[in-house]
Amino acid sequence: MFRTGRALLGRRGVLSAGVRHASTTTGRAGGSYRRFGRTLGVWAAGSAALAGAGYCAARDEIEAFDSEEPAPELRLAPGRQFRGYPVVDTTASTRERLVVLGSGWGAVAVLKTLDRDRYDVVVVSPDNYFIFTPLLPSATVGTVEFRSVLEGIRRITKRVRGAYIEASAVDVDFDSKCVLIEKPGEGRVWLPYDRLVVGVGAQSITHGATGLEHCHKLKTILDARSMRQHIMANFEKVMLPTTPDDEKRRLLTFVVCGGGPTGCEFAAELHDLLTEDLKHYFPQSVREMVRVVIIQSRDHILNMMDSVISEFAERQFARSNITVVTNSRVQAITETSLRYSTRNADGSTTEHELPQGFVLWSTGVSLTPFTQLLCQKLPETQRNRHAITVDTRLRVKGVADGSVYALGDCATVEYPNMLEHINELFESAHHADATEITRSEFSAFVKSATAKFPCAAGHFQSLERNFDYFDANHNGRIDRSEFRGMLEFVDAKLTALPALAQVANQEGVYLGRALSTLAALDADRSSDAEQRRRAEELAVPPFAYHHRGTLAYLGRAAAADFGEGQAYKGSNLAAKYLWRSVYWSQQVSLRTRFLLMMDWIKELLFGRDLSKF
Repeated sequence: MFRTGRALLGRRGVLSAGVRHASTTTGRAGGSYRRFGRTLGVWAAGSAALAGAGYCAARDEIEAFDSEEPAPELRLAPGRQFRGYPVVDTTASTRERLVVLGSGWGAVAVLKTLDRDRYDVVVVSPDNYFIFTPLLPSATVGTVEFRSVLEGIRRITKRVRGAYIEASAVDVDFDSKCVLIEKPGEGRVWLPYDRLVVGVGAQSITHGATGLEHCHKLKTILDARSMRQHIMANFEKVMLPTTPDDEKRRLLTFVVCGGGPTGCEFAAELHDLLTEDLKHYFPQSVREMVRVVIIQSRDHILNMMDSVISEFAERQFARSNITVVTNSRVQAITETSLRYSTRNADGSTTEHELPQGFVLWSTGVSLTPFTQLLCQKLPETQRNRHAITVDTRLRVKGVADGSVYALGDCATVEYPNMLEHINELFESAHHADATEITRSEFSAFVKSATAKFPCAAGHFQSLERNFDYFDANHNGRIDRSEFRGMLEFVDAKLTALPALAQVANQEGVYLGRALSTLAALDADRSSDAEQRRRAEELAVPPFAYHHRGTLAYLGRAAAADFGEGQAYKGSNLAAKYLWRSVYWSQQVSLRTRFLLMMDWIKELLFGRDLSKF
């Protein structure tokens, strides 16, 4: 019953071979001891996971509310219509209504952090589940099962006694504070709100390429299922006696457009599937035809991470025979081929055509139709083409009363320009009778600046550590020109936050706590919008993102970038299971922790399921 285990079961024929050659004792006995040791390790890991799950059971919030009465159903307001559509009745509630659009990382973090009984919560999303997106690449090849990375949104919403509507937002009226929602085939209805949280995510950006209908995108569980079916369908078609060799090579050419974490992790998982499972069921002549290609527009893959990790990933993929093509852009995709251009060192470009049987498009994000519409309603303040612009408290820029928030992939935080405050900051950093800033004065300035601009706290602290670097004349003081260089450094570092799950999660945690604080204020609703805004700013500090590291799985290897030159990389099983343990600990429920643990043990003992369904 063990996979190493696969030997003990005879899945690899090792047990029977051991019986036939029992007389060759030394090497085989050593192998048996190693297999036995690894088996003990599996059960030790399983026991540790069970103990950890037991601990989580004592503190997990979702399971604690399963037995409570669900929220009452929503009904239409009798005889009321707005702009041609009925309106949901809100007269029964005495609390402010908080409408949350989406069921992704940001929305779920809000629901898990928000104080109970503060708001009348309604969640609107076309998907009635939350997806643990970092493990979607694993689901495409059967390392984990689909339901192991899902959690029902109704279970999560129940924590705040909220209601859920399976629908999509299609319009919003800021003046009347209503959002129009639609269930295809079921009509539209206006849903009033007092506060609105937009967390609808983003869609893939095209970069001008044509033929994206022939590509897979990895954003939903249906995408993962479709990819899994396509992979196995290609391998089964290759085994038909009627399939020519050229067609076999085309079918077994898997192309990943985009060298970010999603694309690299899918390529690594696909390589694991080939080397750990398919090799036992498909002949070597077929396996030798498999080709995995990553096409990246930049000069390195994983370019958002430290260059040490990018180079490590490229070396790891080279050992795994995964081809990485850099400085290239995809131009067009057809059903059977892909055309891309490569930028040469002399500035010229070279066109290439690559036969393909599978393409994954993973090249960045852009606005969805709803977020585009929202931005069009606020043309003076919403000029970003890729995301909704929000202030440092995640309020949508342009909404006068500050009642609309956005977070996650669909939003970008607009940071202050430090150079615009150079006079104010420089004067506050030194004594009135001095024209330069001493080291001790700069240390005091950093403390006050981080309190005023928490979004730049890490960068200001970096300035303090590198005081001597910016002190160009080495006199132990900073003059105005040197101070200007410092602020230019901070402005250069205050770039848009990456489209990562941890960014959306931190924004959701912040917003959940902020909304709880605002509800506890019990502010006077009769006050004007500007007074309410000032009161909220005094009560709620700005959002500050704390980078906790970016992970990437690279096929029996893993890497982590913790920022400021701190990186971890490992090419062994310890790195692989460290990567898994981090994601296991971040699950939103005890149920998914158990399912993941069982999936990983099952994969270790019996291998991946190769069924096509």
